Amino acid sequence: MRIAIDAMGGDHAPDTNVLGGLEAAREWKDTEIILVGDEARMKALLPEIPSNLTLVHASEVIEPEDEPVRSVRRKKDASMVVAGRMVKEGLAEAMISAGNTGALMTTGLLVVGRIKGIERPALAPIIPTINGKGVLALDLGANMDASPEHLAQYALMGSIYREKVQGVSNPRVGLLNVGTEAKKGNELVKEAYPLLEALPIQFVGNVEARDVLNGVCDVLVCDGFAGNILLKSMEGTAAGIFSLLKQQFSKSLKTKLAAALIMPELRGLRDIMDYKEHGGAPLLGLNGLVIKGHGSSDAGAIKNAVRQARIAIEGKLVSSISQEVIG
Repeated sequence: MRIAIDAMGGDHAPDTNVLGGLEAAREWKDTEIILVGDEARMKALLPEIPSNLTLVHASEVIEPEDEPVRSVRRKKDASMVVAGRMVKEGLAEAMISAGNTGALMTTGLLVVGRIKGIERPALAPIIPTINGKGVLALDLGANMDASPEHLAQYALMGSIYREKVQGVSNPRVGLLNVGTEAKKGNELVKEAYPLLEALPIQFVGNVEARDVLNGVCDVLVCDGFAGNILLKSMEGTAAGIFSLLKQQFSKSLKTKLAAALIMPELRGLRDIMDYKEHGGAPLLGLNGLVIKGHGSSDAGAIKNAVRQARIAIEGKLVSSISQEVIG
């Protein structure tokens, strides 16, 4: 099992990516971790190089502000592109990057390639839920626009991922909408509804945004525009609530004492809502496993992304999607 990590992608690169890769190599001796990036900078961060940790030099970096298609085409030796090429050529079974989302999507399309029959790959992160099980939501930003057929493919891929990688038996699939009635919504979701009904999945109908955190479905299907707004609204709300709590608990000695008493519970609540626990979001629909880490991923998040990749490889995720789509 070989997993390539784009060491130069993300807000804290290469430090967190290198340290996360090192932690993964130490824990899973049966997995070869391949760090792709500036070799001199990577070596300087490593106190040791385990036998299952390999460094691959890449002389270029795709920056956050780079235009995705142009940068992927012109920067042939960028760490992200090199990692994608390794997946394409069978030198790695998966790649992980916390870098430019648009560039990673482009790398997936132009370098790794799509599964035959899949029109649009989808970004599929886990949204934390109150019951702790989370909901796999797709697409949350890989494509701003979608057709009803794209949503049907998202539903199928999401159901397979939830079952194969996360062990959810017969996952419930919901369609994000403004109401639960079958005839509600814009033309996109109204046309997608019967397509999802016809799929070999457990489709539970329309789901309103206010019910997502209650865990009413295991897979949530939407176009990338609505999905990205949903995700960022939830992230902003969670951050705002914790900021307000901090202000309230800092007002007086009494509230500070109260905060000290309930701090373990508050930390537990924060951990439930923490993206780092899930590691990253797969780009489903590519002919190879590509995982997008959060831009601000720390070493723990990178390590968790490796864990996620290992499970997906063991579960034969890509071939399972391919077989289901091609039939």
